[in-house]
Amino acid sequence: MRRSRHYTQKTAIHGQIADAVSISERPASVEDRAVPGHWEGDLVFGSRNSQIATLVERQTRYVMLVKLGGKDSQTVVNALIKNARKLPQELYKSLTRDRGTEMHAHKQFTMATDIQVFFCDPQSPRQRGSNENTNGLLRQYMPKGMDLSDFSQTQLNAIAKQLNERPRKTLGFHTPAEMFSESVASVESAAESRSRSLGKLKV
Repeated sequence: MRRSRHYTQKTAIHGQIADAVSISERPASVEDRAVPGHWEGDLVFGSRNSQIATLVERQTRYVMLVKLGGKDSQTVVNALIKNARKLPQELYKSLTRDRGTEMHAHKQFTMATDIQVFFCDPQSPRQRGSNENTNGLLRQYMPKGMDLSDFSQTQLNAIAKQLNERPRKTLGFHTPAEMFSESVASVESAAESRSRSLGKLKV
């Protein structure tokens, strides 16, 4: 997928993120999509310097869209922190990003959420393949040149819902919503089992 004209104009510091953990250090369980809870993230740009954050869960291809008030690192990271707190820790363990300057405050994100951030190699969008494919699908709802600041979070949630209810060949024609719901149910079941076990120990 081609990125917007604004995105491809790299700055001198693009790719130089302090204390960045390389994607090469990402556990094998993340790479082979063996377990849920590992996400890919990016920004999609529109006109008038507008942008939204996109997040895709690697195993289920479940999509979340986050409204942003700007693309500076503090604004982006604060929005990602707020979004991350909507999910249980078991379903949000890591985030893989490119080396855009909007993630300079990645350590703040990790400290606030306990979610490890991994960074792709410079100019290697294929290392976030699920996210890139999703960004392409999003252009059906957000053509290039559209002012993305006009979308409310409620509207973004509705678009994400439509994407998550599309059957995917890579998921055996199940939908991301179905697959992610199974992951949520599994986490809840495990939590209940732990709770029962702790209750027996206290007795």
